[in-house]
Amino acid sequence: MQQGFTLIELMVVVLIIAILIAIAIPTFLGARKRAQDRAVQSELRNALTNEKVTYTDSSTYDGSTANMKVLEPSLDWGGKLTLVVGDSSIGTKDMFCVSEVSKSGTTFSLADIALGPSSGVYYGKVACPAATEANFAGLGASW
Repeated sequence: MQQGFTLIELMVVVLIIAILIAIAIPTFLGARKRAQDRAVQSELRNALTNEKVTYTDSSTYDGSTANMKVLEPSLDWGGKLTLVVGDSSIGTKDMFCVSEVSKSGTTFSLADIALGPSSGVYYGKVACPAATEANFAGLGASW
């Protein structure tokens, strides 16, 4: 008496494995995209913190990527991170926007207006717009 698996049994096992792979791959790719997006969002928050430190010290945001590299060398200032600094209605370089493109292809931006009627932090899924208070305030309240 010979023992072993029939061809049908082997094909059923292969089919089950194929179905599991078909379910797992899209889930993995979705998790990968979310992780890439979260990494960029984290970098933008770190950039916001560095600009806030500069603003606290001098009451003005610094538009120089070289100066920002000194404060936080781990961020790619002027490379992946795009920085826009402008004057709000008060007129003292009191607003900035920083943006970066994630590896998933999504662009994220984070803007801060320190003074004026629209003061606050704004989030967008676009590159930084022109440095006006209305443009920055129009980005939105979340990603």
